[in-house]
Amino acid sequence: MSNYTHIFHGTAFSSRAPKEVMILENHLFCVNTEGLIEKIISPADTDYQELLEKYQGKDNFHRLEDGQYFLPGFIDLHVHAPQWAQSGTALDLPLNEWLNTYTFPLEAKYSNLDFAKEVYEDLVNTLLANGTTTALYFATIHKEASLMLAEICAKKGQRALVGKVVMDDKEQNPDYYRDADTETALADTEAFIKDVQELAKATKQGVYPVVTPRFIPSCTDEALKGLGELAAKYDTHIQSHCSESDWEHNYVKERFGKNDAFALHDFKLLGKKSVMAHCNFLDDNDVNLFAETGTAIGHCPLSNAYFANAVIPISHFHSKGVDIGLGTDISAGATPSLYDNAKQAIVSSRMLEDGVDPALPQEERGVPKSRISLNEAFYLATAGGGESLNLPIGRIEENYACDVQIIDTKVASAKLPIFNVEEALYDIFQRIMYLVKPENIRAVWVQGERVR
Repeated sequence: MSNYTHIFHGTAFSSRAPKEVMILENHLFCVNTEGLIEKIISPADTDYQELLEKYQGKDNFHRLEDGQYFLPGFIDLHVHAPQWAQSGTALDLPLNEWLNTYTFPLEAKYSNLDFAKEVYEDLVNTLLANGTTTALYFATIHKEASLMLAEICAKKGQRALVGKVVMDDKEQNPDYYRDADTETALADTEAFIKDVQELAKATKQGVYPVVTPRFIPSCTDEALKGLGELAAKYDTHIQSHCSESDWEHNYVKERFGKNDAFALHDFKLLGKKSVMAHCNFLDDNDVNLFAETGTAIGHCPLSNAYFANAVIPISHFHSKGVDIGLGTDISAGATPSLYDNAKQAIVSSRMLEDGVDPALPQEERGVPKSRISLNEAFYLATAGGGESLNLPIGRIEENYACDVQIIDTKVASAKLPIFNVEEALYDIFQRIMYLVKPENIRAVWVQGERVR
C-alpha cells in the first residue's frame, strides 16, 4: 500500500461530462507528494477499511465534518489583475471610452511597485477566498510589476498564468500608457517569459508565462507577428480578446478585411494553448477555426452584459467542439466570484433562448436551444477551464491536481437552507452552486497544499 502525503475523507462533486455531475459519496481521496490525486477509493473497494485504519487519527488524515463537501477549485480564465483597484466602479461607458477614461490611467500606475504589491496581494487573497485556485491573468505593460504578480501567486500557492501586456501602437494607445516601441515590447516579453519560467522551477503548483497582446487594436502588425514567434519559441500559453464588442469586431474587419479570429490566426496566435476572451461575435467559420486549432474561449458573462453588446451563444459554440471556461473579467465584471459568473452564464443563456423583446411573437423572440444548465455552468468553472488551459486540473479525479474547495453548508454566518436530514446530494450540490458565499468556503487546497 502506498504512503500518501494526505488522505481526505468525504463527499465530492465533480464534472463527469459537461451535462453530468459525478457524486463521490464518502470516498477516500489519496494525494501523493506531487500534489496529485493518486487514488480515489469508494466504500465498496476492498482496501477502503484498511486505509481508514492506517491513516485516521494522523495529522495527514482529513475527514470532512457533517455538512461539508468537496468541490474542485475554480479556474478563472480572464482576470485583469491591475483592474482590481477599480472593481465595482466605472461601469457606465462603452468599451473604448471605458478603457481611455478609467482603465488605462489606472493601469499606468503599476510602474509603482509598492502600489502593485498592495493590489496584487489583496487580489490573490480575495480570489483564493472565493475558491479560485487557478487564474489566467492580464497584468500591465510593466515587466517588473507583471513578474511581481507571478511571484505573489507562487508564494501564496495559487496556480497562475500571467501575461505582461503588449500595447505598442502609438496611434491607438495613449502616450502615458504604452510600450516604448515594438522592439522594447518584444524584448520585455521575452525577458518576462524567461523570468517566469525560472520562477516556475521552484513553484509546486505551477506558474506560467503567457504571451499577451492586449487585443488587435492595441498592437502593430510587427508586434503581433513577434509575439506569435515568441509563443512558438518558448511554447507558452497565449491570451487576448477576440470579437468582444461591435467596436472591436468592426475595427479588426476594417483594418484587415477579415474577422478577429482569422486575423489572430494569421499571426500564429491561435492554438491548443490559446485562450481568447469574450468572442461574442464569432461566426460559424470563426468557431470552426477555433475548434480546428484547439483555441479556447474564456466566457465572461457578467462583463459581457456591460461591454460586449451581445450574448454569446455558448451552447452552440460548445456543440461545435470548442473548449470553453469561465472568466470574471475583473473589473469589467465587478465580482471576483466564479459562483456569480456561473449563475450569470445560466441567466444570459436563458435570456438568449427566450429573447428580451415582448413586442415580438414568442417564436421570433429568441434563439432556440441556447440555454445551459447548472451542470454545464459548473463544468465551465471547473473541468472546462482545465481543458481550455490544457492542464490536469478542474476535476476531482485520479491523476488530476488536488485543487479543492471545502464547502461548509452549516457555517453559522451563511447557513444554507437545508432542513431535511435526508436531502438528496444532488440538491445539496445545486444549493451550493446557487447560494455559497466566501464564508462557506472553509478551506482551499492547491496541488495538495492548504493555501487558505
